[in-house]
Amino acid sequence: NAEVTETNMMDETPPETLSMTTRDGVRLDADVYRPAIAGDYPVLLMRQPYGRRIGTTVCFAHPSWYAAHGYIVVIQDVRGRGTSEGIFSLFEQETADGEDTIAWAAALPGSTGVVGMYGFSYQGVTQLLAAASLPPALKAIAPTMIGWDLRKDWAYENGAFCLAANISWAVQLAAQNAKHVGDAEAFAELAEASRNLALGRANHARPDLLQRHADHAPFYRDWLERDFADPYWDRISPAASVEPLTTKGPAALFVSGWYDTHLPGTVAAYRAYEKAGLVDAALVVGPWTHFPWGRRLGGKDFGDEAIGRIDQLQVSWFDHHLKGTTREMLPTAPVRLFDMGSNGWRDFPAWPNDAESWQIASGGRATLDERDGRLGPSPEVDATADHLVHDPWRAVPTTGGAFGALPGPVDRTDVDARPDVLTYTSAPLDAPLLLPGEIIAQLAICADCPSVDLCCILTLVDADGRSRHLTEGYAHFPATPDSAASVSLRPTCATVPAGGRLRLAISAASFPAYPINPGNGRRPVDAGVEEASIITLRLALAESRLVLPIMKGEA
Repeated sequence: NAEVTETNMMDETPPETLSMTTRDGVRLDADVYRPAIAGDYPVLLMRQPYGRRIGTTVCFAHPSWYAAHGYIVVIQDVRGRGTSEGIFSLFEQETADGEDTIAWAAALPGSTGVVGMYGFSYQGVTQLLAAASLPPALKAIAPTMIGWDLRKDWAYENGAFCLAANISWAVQLAAQNAKHVGDAEAFAELAEASRNLALGRANHARPDLLQRHADHAPFYRDWLERDFADPYWDRISPAASVEPLTTKGPAALFVSGWYDTHLPGTVAAYRAYEKAGLVDAALVVGPWTHFPWGRRLGGKDFGDEAIGRIDQLQVSWFDHHLKGTTREMLPTAPVRLFDMGSNGWRDFPAWPNDAESWQIASGGRATLDERDGRLGPSPEVDATADHLVHDPWRAVPTTGGAFGALPGPVDRTDVDARPDVLTYTSAPLDAPLLLPGEIIAQLAICADCPSVDLCCILTLVDADGRSRHLTEGYAHFPATPDSAASVSLRPTCATVPAGGRLRLAISAASFPAYPINPGNGRRPVDAGVEEASIITLRLALAESRLVLPIMKGEA
């Protein structure tokens, strides 16, 4: 294999457009980038629904950069997108088409016959779906910011429809589908709507725009209407193929961000590989949103260490698994997490599973006075319950986190001060506290209505009393919990400094990230806006806790 050095990187060969035919006779088009030096090379494949010339340069180096590191790089338009033929059916065609494409790519002139796949979001899921059929040429993948069980960690989260994210994506895909079939009028209308969230007037989850152009984004109707037990979800979810992927599949490098919308799916995928323990897998999570990899997010600077070198990491991963060489960027531990308190990386031998329960307490006025609600290992309890009144007319807005208009660790001090938000704050810490892993709010809730939603947000409170978003969880309960309501928050990794405080904020809404629960037992995606009612929640303090991933002996 010819050695490609940094001095060759400016010598580029223009991409060649090649086509292949799938098993059912559909033509798929791809741009193929080759190293400037002749020789035989492994193939890196990306299957792209947004136009192959983009090459996911929103996240990764240009395909020519990867080619200059000794790879034949193939960027393909998936079925029904770009210039490829066929009808685009969200994720449903990607297993068979991916298998066919891998076999074709492995046989390209100059290929060594081995293939790796890389890509972000949709392009990440295409890797796992293609890998599920165990193509013999596919030796390594690098799925970045992905869904695993697409019902649980993409379309919905803890049973709650991801309203803003799903509508925005549906409008984008509908516009591109309209363009693909030459429907200029529909494309223009959808493109204009993409600049603002296209909420429905009578029902937020059912915009007139998407009803009118439903044929251009049929998946959106599927996501609203299909029962959670419908086999459809298995057809589009890599998790349905967990056994072949995690026991015989290609080596897998997973990458995500603490404020990525798809963080739960990426972590779930890695943990499935970790549980099987039979396939080389690694996980990297940095302080990023769904469009990484910078050092600044949500008004916070995480420092030089936060600037992700994901391109270099991926090249090292593929060099190791496709060429048999090792470079310094190869992960030094299976799990590498960015500590958002110390602004540095931490390595773990496995996904951390430490847990410690902290009690919440108050004097009964935790919605009105931030000094009243308390959080800690054993805070003094001087009231039996707190009450929260949710008014849908002024629902608590989505602020920061994964789904905020400005994502990341934003200052949400003013939102915490709202009278429809319960807040419980710890005393200043005597020593630094490391929190790596899963967080669960176990809440004893009763309500005056048939169903409720709960939003739980964990923040870091500094010496000036400013509260910055650390992580969040949202859950829809179709029936009012009799006692315990468990809300899983997104995982995190942060060192809380000495003198810092933790705060749990609880509300009954996060709009428009999720639709407003009408409170009458109907699904929020089915209810008209006029159905939403005032809801009163009672939180029993003695039975309510926050389970934190406190790692002993670390700072």
